[in-house]
Amino acid sequence: MLGGYPIEGRGAAEIAASVERAVGAGELEPGQLLPPMRELAVRLSVNPNTVAAAYRILRERGVIETAGRRGSRVRPAPATTGRDHIRVHVPEGVRDVSSGNPDPALLPPLAQAFAAAAAQGDRAPVLYGDVPVEPELARIARADLDADGVPEGPLAAVSGSLDAVERVLTAHLKPGDTVAVEDPGWGRTLDLVPALGLRTVPVGVDDEGPLPEGVRDALEAGARALIVTDRAQNPTGAAVSAKRARALRSVLREHPETLLIEDDHGHGIVDVPLHPLAGFTRHWAFVRSVAKAYGPDLRLAVFTGDSVTVDRVRGRQRLGPGWVSRALQRAVVRLWTDGAVDAREVAAAYGARRDALIGALAERGVAAHGRSGMNVWVPVPDETGAVARLLHAGWAVAPGARFRMSAPPGIRITVSTLTTDDIGPLADAVASALGPVPTRSYV
Repeated sequence: MLGGYPIEGRGAAEIAASVERAVGAGELEPGQLLPPMRELAVRLSVNPNTVAAAYRILRERGVIETAGRRGSRVRPAPATTGRDHIRVHVPEGVRDVSSGNPDPALLPPLAQAFAAAAAQGDRAPVLYGDVPVEPELARIARADLDADGVPEGPLAAVSGSLDAVERVLTAHLKPGDTVAVEDPGWGRTLDLVPALGLRTVPVGVDDEGPLPEGVRDALEAGARALIVTDRAQNPTGAAVSAKRARALRSVLREHPETLLIEDDHGHGIVDVPLHPLAGFTRHWAFVRSVAKAYGPDLRLAVFTGDSVTVDRVRGRQRLGPGWVSRALQRAVVRLWTDGAVDAREVAAAYGARRDALIGALAERGVAAHGRSGMNVWVPVPDETGAVARLLHAGWAVAPGARFRMSAPPGIRITVSTLTTDDIGPLADAVASALGPVPTRSYV
């Protein structure tokens, strides 16, 4: 019995499912110690090897972690209790600036692009055995990557940035390996890594990207992979600068066996240059999705990397979905070739809203961060209190707990739909919610 919850089952899968149900229901809490394997085997009248197999399943699913003689316990943020559940219910009449969504008014109409793609499919249907990447998609994507200094490599199409991150990680790592991640960072990445049975080690972030010393410490401590958001980092808006890129490349040269994954999901909505890190480790992947610029429902990302990494991802993809819909790829090509999105205009719109809010907060004595993209990160002394007071004032913001591991508390504000008239009232509400508190860095 654990806090009144009985672990049940006769087989490894049944025992693992019993524990996972309890974690998902909150009956087993993060950090709670599980019984030693032999003790649980006696209690369930099963072979200790059966319990060992169940615990292995739970580790691989990211539900528990094992620390030698200290035993096995529920992970602090198990995969069954994802960070997406850490959100604010937005009552009627409250303005939602928590979603992280792009401005619908800046997204292009899709009807003509999909009609053209459908007509092309009618003329030349895609059949089993056809190439998985639309040739024109590959040509345009490769030209853009070349222009931004991303190293040469084969291309693959996947279903969004996170799909690429997952496939690349599983192509190289095994359960128990450690991945260095940005902190604060993208909540779904922070959930995905342990869900794959991998360990996370946080790396601090400032406005110019991951801190080199933090990356070095993580890699020297044994991290086998590093995930970096090049621009429009979620939630802080950080963008890797030229100076920071040089420092990070220097660290990566010292650790050439590191698996480097770069996520440039901000491509098409940012006004800062790209400074890629790829090319200094044996295995790497560079990912660009179309979600932020063209619409979240367009589940498409293009990634390049070293030949081994891309080949492994393609091979595993062939055994599952096979390929990303060529009709979707053709529609995106049409959007690209028609110039459906003016990247400079979109970047300028988000930049103006971001800068206006940060400036208004500064006038009220509140420090905030947001160098690129559509989000602003505000360090706060009391995250729960700030979220609650802002909700009472009519603004729903995202709790920083969705994006943090060991970083200090904060709140994320999505600026994508803010108007000029919104800036002052929102800044007043944030300043009032924080009160006269000293400025803090989120590093």
